[in-house]
Amino acid sequence: MFNDIGGLELIALVVLAVLIFGPDKLPKVIQDVSGFIRKIRAFSENAKQDIREELGPEFKDFEFEDLNPKKFIRKQLDQHGDDLGIDEIRNGFNLKKEMAEVSDAVNGHESDSSAAASSSSSGGTKTSLTKGPDLEKKSAQDDRPPFDSDAT
Repeated sequence: MFNDIGGLELIALVVLAVLIFGPDKLPKVIQDVSGFIRKIRAFSENAKQDIREELGPEFKDFEFEDLNPKKFIRKQLDQHGDDLGIDEIRNGFNLKKEMAEVSDAVNGHESDSSAAASSSSSGGTKTSLTKGPDLEKKSAQDDRPPFDSDAT
């Protein structure tokens, strides 16, 4: 319940309680608060028990903690194991390979997987898409838009 309270914070709460209630009334206040917490817990357990009885025998393994979305999803994934195919989906995404194929397609180069496919489909003869040195220079110059002196 109080797992995230550190030592310094606990000391500050004790000092604050002593200042507010005084050292003579503090034990009585602690007893009252602890009794109140016990009553709340008993009420909560009785309500849970009543709900379980009303749901019937088909919900005998129902836990209220499973209503937490994180725990619910974790429990469902544990029950189904690999039946959902999550491992296949996770392993199916090779982003580096996908990005390399896209960049090769944009640049006009043949990727390794498509090169292997084209060499096997063409009977072992590999066609090269490399350009000569003159064509590379010309295509680099052609990529720039034409200069328009009126637009500037």
